[in-house]
Amino acid sequence: MKVKIHHTWNKELQDIFLKESFNNLVNKVKEEYANHRIYPSGKNIFHAFNLCPFDKIKVVILGQDPYHGENQANGLSFSVNKEILIPPSLKNIYKELINNFHDFNFQDGDLSPWASQGVLLINSILTVRKGKPGSHQGIGWQDFTDEVIKIISKRKKNIVFLLWGSFAKSKVVLIENKKEHLILSSSHPSPFSAHKGFFGNNHFKKANEYLKSKSIVEINW
Repeated sequence: MKVKIHHTWNKELQDIFLKESFNNLVNKVKEEYANHRIYPSGKNIFHAFNLCPFDKIKVVILGQDPYHGENQANGLSFSVNKEILIPPSLKNIYKELINNFHDFNFQDGDLSPWASQGVLLINSILTVRKGKPGSHQGIGWQDFTDEVIKIISKRKKNIVFLLWGSFAKSKVVLIENKKEHLILSSSHPSPFSAHKGFFGNNHFKKANEYLKSKSIVEINW
């Protein structure tokens, strides 16, 4: 199965793309786009991978599934396009960033500048039906993205994994060579849980301190 994805990822994931299970996933996704309103747009399904090549990854931020509202999802976890109202979870992410870096400021909810610096903003499930969160939970995306996490953790070194909320934290079992990476976990930035440990986790500062300690250029959040 030919997938339009950055060549560095194609090299790493080609064995997965050749599997029958992935071919079945592609067929299910195509059927969903043909019969329902699906987010993000088809061209943005692998947007996170294309903005953050495999050889550039420094940080992985794992979300669950895309935003399910009109024009919200853009293929990057937690991100929305510049003209879209900033969602509550992202507002709380920005609040924590201000806590970490007092001079932090933002204009919109577009996180593509992070991706271009090496932050892989990946959802575990890459598509969703309009207005139906979790609607593509069982079609095969998680098997694919679980393999992606395993490959990153096995073939890379000194990656910062930011795992927010119980769903993301459950993926820690996929991270091989744990001693080669920094794993930071806390509650989710959602308004329902941000006050239970997300605020004050200092993950962004800790991520940069770790990268600096490994002589890796820090992220300009």
